[in-house]
Amino acid sequence: MIRFLQTPGPIKKMVLSSILLIFCGAMVITLIPGGLGSNLGFGQPPAGVVASVGSESVTREEVLRQAQAMLRQQFPRGNATSSKLLPFFTSRAAEQLITEKAIIHEAQRIGLRATDEDVIDELQHGQYAATFFPGGKFIGQDAYQNLLEQNELTVPLFEQNVKNEILFRKLRDMVASSVSVTDADVRQEFEKRNTTVKFQYAYFSDTDLRKQIHPSDAELKAFYDQHKTEYNNSIPEKRRIAYALIDSNKLASATQVDAQQLRTYYDQHRDEFRVPEQVTVSHILIKTPTLGSDGKGDEKAVETAKAKAEDILRQLRAGANFAELAKKYSEDPGSAKNGGSLGPIQRGRTVPEFEKVAFSLPQGQISDLVKTTYGFHIIRVDDKQQAHTKSLDEVRGQIEPLIRQQKAARAAESEANAMLTSARAEGLEKAAARRSLPVVTTDFFARTDTLPGIGNSPQLTDSIFAESEKSPPDMVGTSQGYVVFQLLGIRPPATPSFEESRQKLVQEFINERATTMLAQKTQELSDRAKAEHNLEKAAKELGAHLKTSDFVRPDGQVPDIGSMSGPANVAFTMKAGDISGPVTSGTTGAVLKVEDKQGPSADEFAQKKAEIRDSLLTQKQEELFGIFVSNLRGQLEKAGKIKVNQEELKALTRSVGE
Repeated sequence: MIRFLQTPGPIKKMVLSSILLIFCGAMVITLIPGGLGSNLGFGQPPAGVVASVGSESVTREEVLRQAQAMLRQQFPRGNATSSKLLPFFTSRAAEQLITEKAIIHEAQRIGLRATDEDVIDELQHGQYAATFFPGGKFIGQDAYQNLLEQNELTVPLFEQNVKNEILFRKLRDMVASSVSVTDADVRQEFEKRNTTVKFQYAYFSDTDLRKQIHPSDAELKAFYDQHKTEYNNSIPEKRRIAYALIDSNKLASATQVDAQQLRTYYDQHRDEFRVPEQVTVSHILIKTPTLGSDGKGDEKAVETAKAKAEDILRQLRAGANFAELAKKYSEDPGSAKNGGSLGPIQRGRTVPEFEKVAFSLPQGQISDLVKTTYGFHIIRVDDKQQAHTKSLDEVRGQIEPLIRQQKAARAAESEANAMLTSARAEGLEKAAARRSLPVVTTDFFARTDTLPGIGNSPQLTDSIFAESEKSPPDMVGTSQGYVVFQLLGIRPPATPSFEESRQKLVQEFINERATTMLAQKTQELSDRAKAEHNLEKAAKELGAHLKTSDFVRPDGQVPDIGSMSGPANVAFTMKAGDISGPVTSGTTGAVLKVEDKQGPSADEFAQKKAEIRDSLLTQKQEELFGIFVSNLRGQLEKAGKIKVNQEELKALTRSVGE
């Protein structure tokens, strides 16, 4: 699918979370009123289908894949809490997929299309360029496919998602094209963003108030009784085990690989060691304008580009240095800085016109002009390599660790099964002693605790907490090998006593009381300052801190107040001399008195006018498209084009919850 003039490069570690989530979900989902239950339509979709949008289906598998991708993005390391949230993400994933298909359905209905050429351009120049074309060079088809597979995506599925994203943008751009911004709009927004205020402010600190709170035992006991239900079973269930570890890494270090095993593996996997025909090339590209919607281009610009390319070719024929001319003239930024070098390319990796010349040209020669959809190319073949299969000696270092690991894994599994049988017959201690393996006995631990010698292993933890009392020894595979364990005891969830909770109670009592005091004292400060028309006097009477700010913009920060985009933004709606109501920012409660207010200058407006017009236009376009999507969902539901299988959705969220 990907055919372009770039070389495969080394695969770098990168996070593909940004491409796993369906393109429109994050922006559109919050704009949809109602939710999945808003309209079921008639004729419920069949089993396995969560919803249908026109002729397209949102399948159970799609929803699960989307939900799991969302969960991984939100909780990259995973934890017990994250797995409990899967039903929520499943419902949200279904909503996003329905919205996506509704947008694509509408885009196709009005005749919008996304071609393979659009996909190529998006991967090379769009948001995925750094992932698949680092430095302007394609990472290679195998690396491209492997990278997608690592993230549970196939090439066709991913490229279809890219096409959908392109359709989404085309529809959004079409809808947003009617938006305009007047000079008055720009001026108003400019004034809003760039007006500055200077104010006096008195405030109480949460830290100061906490120092004044010293709860008595009676107050703590009353607080405990009032919140007792919150402490019910707050001490989680804990379990205690004894276990022995069969370490596959230790077995691997002692495992030998003989010549016959190497030969057998090599013969069975010979196709993996085939090296395709490839050529190492450099090129100079002079771009031509892209074709318009009518399929025609700017002929004059094409002729100008051709003339420039012909002049460069004449210089090369006269003995000029290829790399220097590439750095100076080539319009392929990825290769120009490398003297035009694209490195090795294989068949099927470039556009046909380029490939034909690159693979037919003798090594060391420079081509005539080669015309492609990108422009005019001058190609030089730097090296050629015929298709061949790597010898066993060449891949020995690659094969040997794989065979050793496979043998060790089989040996570890066999040893673990034998030990489990023995442990169930004569006990874990004796079974481990026969194999000279230490038995580790743990303290009581919760699900979220790390096991000594094993670390974090959700699979093992789940198995331990699924066992019942007096269960026989059991076995679980982990990343280190196999664990044979015996459940020794269960400590059920418990409610802590008043004494056990004292430290936590003191902290929570202080938190609650400080929050209440902060609100009360700040309100009193505001009321008294307004009554006396004097913030300074009120602050002194009530013991509040008093400060004066510098001139500050709406996006600025003020010490002890925080961001002016928060509650303190009220200062920009006040006149000089006005006193505000309570302004709280979590840890402080303040009252403001505006001393001065200044509007921006005409010169500032001239400098920032274009920037503000662009940002305001983008904001209005997004608002309009949000309304469009909301209306589209409503229309499709009313027309019966969107049908949700509520039973399938309930069954799906219930199953993932379990």
